[in-house]
Amino acid sequence: MALCLVVATGSQAENLNQPVPALKPTLNQAIASVNVVQLLKNNSYEKLSLDQSSSEKIYASYLDTLDRNRSFFLTSDIKEFSKYEETLDDALKGGNLRPAFEIFNRYRERSEERIHYMQKLISAGLEKLDFKKDETLELDREKAPWLKNKTEQEDLWRRQLKDNVLSMKLNDRKMSEISELLAKRFNNQLRRLHQTRSEDAFQLYLNSYTQLYDPHTQYFSPQRAENFDINMSLSLEGIGAVLQSEDEYTKVVSVVPAGPADKAGQLKPGDRITGVAQGKDGKMEDVVGMRLDEVVKLIRGAKGTLVRLEIIPGSSSDGKTRIYPINRDKVKLEEQSAQKSILEVGKGKDKKRIGVIDIPAFYIDFKAAQAGDPNYKSTTRDVRKLIDELKKDKIDGLIIDLRNNGGGSLQEANQLTGLFIPKGPTVLVKDSRGRTEAQQDPDPKEVYDGPMVVLINRLSASASEIFAGAMQDYQRALVIGGQSFGKGTVQTIQPLNHGQLKLTVAKFYRVSGQSTQNRGVIPDISYPSLFDPKEIGESSLPNALPYTEIKPTQYNAFKPLKSAISELTQEHKNRIKDNPDFLYLNKLREYQEHFTGRTLVQLNEKKRQQEITVMREERLAIENALRKAKGEKPYKNLDELEKEQSDRYSNNNKDKKPEEDALLVETGEILGDWIRFKSPMIADNTAGG
Repeated sequence: MALCLVVATGSQAENLNQPVPALKPTLNQAIASVNVVQLLKNNSYEKLSLDQSSSEKIYASYLDTLDRNRSFFLTSDIKEFSKYEETLDDALKGGNLRPAFEIFNRYRERSEERIHYMQKLISAGLEKLDFKKDETLELDREKAPWLKNKTEQEDLWRRQLKDNVLSMKLNDRKMSEISELLAKRFNNQLRRLHQTRSEDAFQLYLNSYTQLYDPHTQYFSPQRAENFDINMSLSLEGIGAVLQSEDEYTKVVSVVPAGPADKAGQLKPGDRITGVAQGKDGKMEDVVGMRLDEVVKLIRGAKGTLVRLEIIPGSSSDGKTRIYPINRDKVKLEEQSAQKSILEVGKGKDKKRIGVIDIPAFYIDFKAAQAGDPNYKSTTRDVRKLIDELKKDKIDGLIIDLRNNGGGSLQEANQLTGLFIPKGPTVLVKDSRGRTEAQQDPDPKEVYDGPMVVLINRLSASASEIFAGAMQDYQRALVIGGQSFGKGTVQTIQPLNHGQLKLTVAKFYRVSGQSTQNRGVIPDISYPSLFDPKEIGESSLPNALPYTEIKPTQYNAFKPLKSAISELTQEHKNRIKDNPDFLYLNKLREYQEHFTGRTLVQLNEKKRQQEITVMREERLAIENALRKAKGEKPYKNLDELEKEQSDRYSNNNKDKKPEEDALLVETGEILGDWIRFKSPMIADNTAGG
């Protein structure tokens, strides 16, 4: 269940022995719901009818939001709620929020019952849990039937507790420590349940409706709206990561380029945070089941201070937690700036000097630009300067590295494209009324006209996809790497009488008429990816707008690259056939596909330990195969590997030299091949599309 709740104050949260009080909607909320319905009807890019079909979807979405894992509601609850399944459309149009609050209040009752049941088991003694018994727990119950009765419900809750205890036990915690930690965890959950306000129910319900349009259309309550504004201005100090609640965990959605977490190098999208500690020696505070806003408060802090996160890595399947230390800081614009390096590939006469420009984000200092500062920073200005410097270094080709670049300024994506084409459109924007407008290259001068590659991965999104798509459509550059994220929509913020609405108002299209939405940019030559497309990317989000095409616009493409791509792909395959780094990536991908997709876990301690042992042995074998191929000493165990990585990151030794980045080196080799074959960088004055 994904929640972001508002913290209550005063005596409301004091008496935890009393049942949670029923919540009621307010007049302001009723008015806001009607306003949202009208705004979406008139201004949203996606046109939906608020009818019986929509009602059924809102109903299903709301139940899924509250109880995605089907651990709380009973069949009898669902039967009672079914009267609302076909009427929520009319209720929303009229500002009637009673059905939503009735369902939410029942959820709170069931949540309280679960907490009290868990507390009873803990008080009775965790040693009474039988870890020799052969039983399992299905972690993903999204498609499971609703629980029939209390007996079935309590059996599920018991197994969930058993799984929690076993996970901590196998992470070397003592039973007394586990008992104390869980008692505190459930007491905190009960306290938070009592702190829930009507605003929480309203926001969750309204978003069950808004996200029928697409996953980026959201209602923000007044406090959420304030936090959103603060986050957009980047004025707060912290670790530079976007977080969300998922079930009982706080999950990492993305890591801000050049932010503290990115510099530390360990935290990745998909990781789950289980604990937060302050400073080098502070006590680790359990945050499982904690509200997202409270977790964020623990993680944020003053610049220069240390926070330690206890993490279950998203790429791990053994349940073993890791500790990631991160020094808090502000995300500085200058540290998000594009950087250059030179990579040498080939040997003898075939040696080529390849310029590399790493662009972590599409940035612009709007304030300095508007103030008339002639030296204001922007992606395009910085890249132009770096290209001039690389030309003086007599490079033979250029790589634009957009891996992990989550996007940013559309203006900068447009202007950066203009550095590499003489003139023409760069991207098409289609609005909610069906009108299409082409963004144009503002500068007819080509700053660089030599052989070029754009390197992308699954975390290359939005503005990155606009640039990569334009380079591919113009056939100006080879696009190499992994399929990009697939976010091709534009959002705007609308103020309400009560909170804000973020809604999708337009869609990006490439000059060829293809959308970047949902499908992303498909590379000309693909690399193995460790990102799970079912977990990361636009296509993994519910109700994501589909990939579509429109009529292409007129553009002058360069000479076709198709014949070159076929030959370059074959050379690439021949080269990586025995390349230890690519063999390692493929083996690691197979390992993740095999183990991380499992949702049925053993609750028999011996069998669970055996499974973990097998996983860790296989993971160690993959790591040591790479080390052996490179003539390095093998690790004795995974603990040794993790300690070495932790030491490396804590010494701020995250950044690799270009020649130590296997994917970058191979990209350089492909570009070197292309230069040797024949660089087709001569404009063809025929209309594209």
